[in-house]
Amino acid sequence: MTRKKENAVILSQKKLAQDIYSMWIQTEAASEAKPGQFISMYTNDGSKLLPRPISICEINKADGSLRVVYRVTGKDTGTEQFSQMKAGDKIPVIGPLGNGFPYEKAEGKKVFLMGGGIGVPPILELAKQMHCEKKQIIIGYRDRETFLEDEFEQNGEVYISTEDGSVGTKGNVMDAIRENGLTADMIYACGPTPMLRAIKAYAQENGIECYISLEERMACGIGACLACVCKSKEKDHHTNVNNKRICKDGPVFLSTEVEL
Repeated sequence: MTRKKENAVILSQKKLAQDIYSMWIQTEAASEAKPGQFISMYTNDGSKLLPRPISICEINKADGSLRVVYRVTGKDTGTEQFSQMKAGDKIPVIGPLGNGFPYEKAEGKKVFLMGGGIGVPPILELAKQMHCEKKQIIIGYRDRETFLEDEFEQNGEVYISTEDGSVGTKGNVMDAIRENGLTADMIYACGPTPMLRAIKAYAQENGIECYISLEERMACGIGACLACVCKSKEKDHHTNVNNKRICKDGPVFLSTEVEL
């Protein structure tokens, strides 16, 4: 289905931690959005033509709004411009885009929901919509500049890791699993590639079905430009090579489908 660009209205904007911002927008995309999908957000700066793909953090279908939580990546960037916008401003967006998490498969199972860094936000809506036997949310940060933990605590058992040990387990999300003796039947994860690589290996070693959402720089966001491909086990029907387009075929994949 072809998505059209629309001018969404910013409802609120708030700084959550160092360089981390939360924005609620009124948008038609909310009516169809699913956990794990993303929207492409455009600046109002004509010199920045390409959109920024931002994961959906929360969905409110009742009032037609979405929440995105994003990181400002530097001076004079698109994300810095987003952070300067205020309630009432309009922002061009396209969405929802990509494939979300198949959370229905978790019913009756014990599950890990794992997020690292800016891969933490998309796990929140997943946690809210998932119905399973046991929901174990393992989230990793660099330091005590954590965010969204209060919302996560309302939706499952929360375990936190920090690289410097200032909060929770010292280390990464895998260290938190080991330290707390956690086990699961299924895994859903989003975060940087080294984290996902470790989670994929853990899942394979333990025979656990695992879905991962890949973080990648994107250009078009709709699968046309082939700028965000990853290596895949099977040949892609679009290119006839062992590639998957993260924006179109993903960003969520069964971990055994892709090479990291």
